[in-house]
Amino acid sequence: MAELEAPAEQNNEPDYKRLHAYSLVRNTDMDDEMLSEAVDTAVTACDKFPENMESAAQMLKQTMDTKFGPSWHAVIGEGFGFEITYEVKNLLYMFHAGTYSICLWKCA
Repeated sequence: MAELEAPAEQNNEPDYKRLHAYSLVRNTDMDDEMLSEAVDTAVTACDKFPENMESAAQMLKQTMDTKFGPSWHAVIGEGFGFEITYEVKNLLYMFHAGTYSICLWKCA
């Protein structure tokens, strides 16, 4: 009786997703403590709601409002452009998991 070999496991994930499975901060002017908290919260939100970026953005905004005062704004998604006015030392633009862009800023 011949042994059947298990088919090789195929990974259908695109190469760019595998290469950028980490977070990459593209632009920021936040201090280190705020930046660390914002990145951690953004990654947690995206991991908690992988299919619903609106909920992830809402979680990120509410967490930042609670910890650092009101009027934070968050956009999470793929393929968007933006032009914003923000308070100095309160901007984060980053990439996460290869395809998601996250823009977080505070303005009064």
